Amino acid sequence: MTSIRSIKRPARRAGMLGVHSLDSIGLTVPDLSVAVDFYRALGTDVHEYADRIEISTFGNPHVWGTIREDSRKKLAHLSFGVFEDDRERFAKSLEAQGIRCLDPPSGCESDGIWIRNPDGLPIELRVAEKTSPDEKSTFGTGSCAPGTQGACNRGTAPGTRPNRLAHTLIFASDLDQSIEFYTKVLGMRLSDRAGEGVAFLHGIHGSDHHMIAIAKSAGPGLHHLSWGVNSLDEIGLAARQMAENGYVEGWGLGRHVLGSNYFHYVRDPWGSYSEYSCDIDYIPVDSEWQAETHGAEDAFYLWGPSPPEDFAVNREL
Repeated sequence: MTSIRSIKRPARRAGMLGVHSLDSIGLTVPDLSVAVDFYRALGTDVHEYADRIEISTFGNPHVWGTIREDSRKKLAHLSFGVFEDDRERFAKSLEAQGIRCLDPPSGCESDGIWIRNPDGLPIELRVAEKTSPDEKSTFGTGSCAPGTQGACNRGTAPGTRPNRLAHTLIFASDLDQSIEFYTKVLGMRLSDRAGEGVAFLHGIHGSDHHMIAIAKSAGPGLHHLSWGVNSLDEIGLAARQMAENGYVEGWGLGRHVLGSNYFHYVRDPWGSYSEYSCDIDYIPVDSEWQAETHGAEDAFYLWGPSPPEDFAVNREL
């Protein structure tokens, strides 16, 4: 007799229209070989093709990022995942709001819905598996028993390999207009904001405190990609790993106020950052998070070293 097995369904807020995940990002850089070296040092799984590289995490075939070669580093697009039965609902919602759909950017093979955000950045809505977590991520805090060594020897320390692309922080010329776009058009919700400088948004179907953050600037651009790990020890080992590969500039170790995650940022070869992050706040599908406006001092960190003076500079302008 065939046994009956329960199937865990993705978390979903019934009847409400909204993206469920930050599915992937698109970048251009002046030299793909430089990107290969950086992202391999970062601990991600880099796949090389004739016209691009694709970034995955080990043990997961999902493509978190596609990087192509062009004259300068630039955030090329953002792709968000939607449930299959929401695709047509999104199409009708966009039409009702008078938002024109676009052809996919050159080189992108896609059957998704493409639009532009208020700064002109291409945004894709594509049917995809939910990659935003359905529960708070694991955080390793275990210690050791008395009479045993808690830390491994340096020579046997494992390398850090991120487990997912957790979120991104992008620049925008108008913060309020951007919040309106991501909430009214994409169905996200505001988690928190710090003064007039930065806002954090989450997905309605269960997600981390933010799957996207937006910082005010004179124009669009990428500030950082955040890569999830499971412990403070992994963050520390990652900082050592990047320094040993020549990537010594960055910021950390510290802890954020908004999102509460522990962090270490590494400056990439183009002046933006990759963040190692763990233990970020989680907003369940059935939770009504109360967004607040915080002081500007809470935009950066609860504790840690002072950030670099140019930390918030948009290098794409």
